Amino acid sequence: MYMCVIIWLLLLLPHTQALGVVPRRDRRNVLLIMADDLRTSLGCYSDSVVKSPNIDQLASKSQVFLNAYAQQAVCAPSRTSMLTSRRPDTTRLYDFKSYWRVHSGNYTTLPQYFKSRGYITMSVGKVFHPGIASNYTDDYPYSWSIPAYHPASFRYEKKKMCKGDDGKLYANLLCAVNVTEQPGGTLPDMESTDEAVRLLKSRVSNDDPFFLAVGFHKPHIPFRIPQEYLSLYPIDQMTLAPDPNVPELLPPVAYNPWMDVRKRDDVQKLNISFPYGPIPKDFQLRIRQHYYAAVSYMDAQVGRLLSTLDELRLTDSTMVVFTSDHGWSLGEHGEWAKYSNFDVTTRVPLIFYVPGFTSLARDPLGESTFPFIDVLAQSEFSFKNDQVIRNIVELVDVFPTVSYMAGLKAPEPCPDVSFREELCTEGENLAYTFWHRETGVEEEAIAFSQYPRPADTPQVNSDLPDLKDIKVMGYSLRSWDYRYTLWLGFNPKTFQVNVSDVHAGELYMLAGDPAQDKNIYSDSDHSVIMTKIASLPRTESLQMRMRLQLLYLTAGMKTSRRKA
Repeated sequence: MYMCVIIWLLLLLPHTQALGVVPRRDRRNVLLIMADDLRTSLGCYSDSVVKSPNIDQLASKSQVFLNAYAQQAVCAPSRTSMLTSRRPDTTRLYDFKSYWRVHSGNYTTLPQYFKSRGYITMSVGKVFHPGIASNYTDDYPYSWSIPAYHPASFRYEKKKMCKGDDGKLYANLLCAVNVTEQPGGTLPDMESTDEAVRLLKSRVSNDDPFFLAVGFHKPHIPFRIPQEYLSLYPIDQMTLAPDPNVPELLPPVAYNPWMDVRKRDDVQKLNISFPYGPIPKDFQLRIRQHYYAAVSYMDAQVGRLLSTLDELRLTDSTMVVFTSDHGWSLGEHGEWAKYSNFDVTTRVPLIFYVPGFTSLARDPLGESTFPFIDVLAQSEFSFKNDQVIRNIVELVDVFPTVSYMAGLKAPEPCPDVSFREELCTEGENLAYTFWHRETGVEEEAIAFSQYPRPADTPQVNSDLPDLKDIKVMGYSLRSWDYRYTLWLGFNPKTFQVNVSDVHAGELYMLAGDPAQDKNIYSDSDHSVIMTKIASLPRTESLQMRMRLQLLYLTAGMKTSRRKA
């Protein structure tokens, strides 16, 4: 027995070394790039419309997680969840109006953890959600070594900056501009890239490892972007969403009325009915055109950043992580914006470039790893993803995985109740995926998302209710085969969910309904299942209850199919 243990330890040692458990001098720098409202509309995620060559090039030398999901499809809750590795029910942030260190617990963040381990940590652009949600400081000095940088031109983002056909300025949704006519002759993401490049250059001669987080504002609305990117997407080549209608059996509580889109000057002129619309088809095409153009514009900023890593010879010592806070509906289910539990709003890109793991060291002839690709000048490009993970992962997995792959110890898993635990993770360390080839579907892999509502029917505050107004919480479980959502009674004063107070349900079989348009949830089936699991301890987690419910529901379906 003793000899077996010795042999096992010797076999494990090379893997441990390969996984980045390395001395301090060999710890990797980290460049975390976050987009805002970016769904998986990227070439490396098989989107045939978008032009995203710089991110696709990154993906070709990275490990790409094809099915990564956010924990809540709105900015502040999702970013706080990802950066603390705690779910929204633990951060207790469902809106923009509280700071987790005061409101729920003094949780250590991803950059704070790196800072405590000797890293210089820096923030550029939108990383934490600004304002109350990050204590008006982007969580400085807890998370950052220096104050966070925000581009000066962002102050104009919601002002009347969009020139209409009459020559007047409006606060439009669609806002392609001549950048030279904008204040300062620039735009927020351009400024953020300039600052990030400056910070990278400042680290070249410094031996201390760095953690640089760069948050781009696009493709978040308004689509205030350089007008030349529209030329990549001729309007006569744009198409509507494949499922542009509100599904017949969609519970009203599940629908979001996209109020932030309705408030824009150009959308108000359309006089769209509340809550379901629809938006006129010609305007739908223009929204989709502008969204894709915004993605290409953001991709160019990513390209500038990555090419700078090359020029400074930092590529071989810097891990690059690219992701988004959540997705965005482009007309699917008759919805526009985020604010739901569907895949189009919860599924996000997640890409890890780890030098020495996902890509070999720099070419001895000096060939660049990430040469900048100007999509406006180069129309043809092709990249292949050789390293992909198809199984379900979550944004709460980012903290432990980044830590481990950079050479630090990953935080320990959180206990069931962790409000007093400063450092732990409610996610999973995905480091094993970098050296174990994926062999098939992990049926146990589950992603949990949630979204609050003020009522059972769409209201003007349904998209983003204040905490005090939340009456219903939609908890959604995403497995390989199903999306299962329960809308349950919620008490905002106690943060308690009533598992027996079911307002509505959704169940989608993804094999035949990947777009999640055909809700097959049955109240009667659910009633039977609730009776079966009534004996579970009251302390059993909601996630476990929903897992068991899904098993019962799908087992019944399989039995019915066999009898048929």
